[in-house]
Amino acid sequence: MPDWLTHLLALLALPEYGLSTVAVVSFISATLLPMGSEPAVFGLVKLNPDLFWPAILVATAGNTVGGALDWWLGRGALALVEHRRHSTVHVKALDWLERLGPKACLLSWLPGIGDPLCTVAGWLRMPFWPCVGYMAIGKFLRYLVMTAGLLHLFPGGLSWVS
Repeated sequence: MPDWLTHLLALLALPEYGLSTVAVVSFISATLLPMGSEPAVFGLVKLNPDLFWPAILVATAGNTVGGALDWWLGRGALALVEHRRHSTVHVKALDWLERLGPKACLLSWLPGIGDPLCTVAGWLRMPFWPCVGYMAIGKFLRYLVMTAGLLHLFPGGLSWVS
């Protein structure tokens, strides 16, 4: 394995870096890689139950900043997708998004379509701060429900860690 990859994996390892790992993973999962950050949040909270709320808030912040970056990427992408503008699916989706406005960003928590939704919101030039606010609400609720649900499903200690 290349040294840079080994170093990166060590840097992102839980629990040594904890909340910073959650911030990086939640940011990256909203932007560059199609991955979920919930396992990192769950792992940190299982190892450190007192970090439940800080982990939820840090994951929300990291994922929201990633969604905001998606919004800015979408704002600059108009020229790249102009040739698809007239397909019926594209027109219906744009009409739906324009009707909902920034509130559509509440759905940014959805797997698969949430991050592109943030990009399209920027592309449609929806107001930045209302979009970021709705993204934050949706992402916060996702982390809260997912982490609490996983803790409920797996309430026992981490016997496999020691």
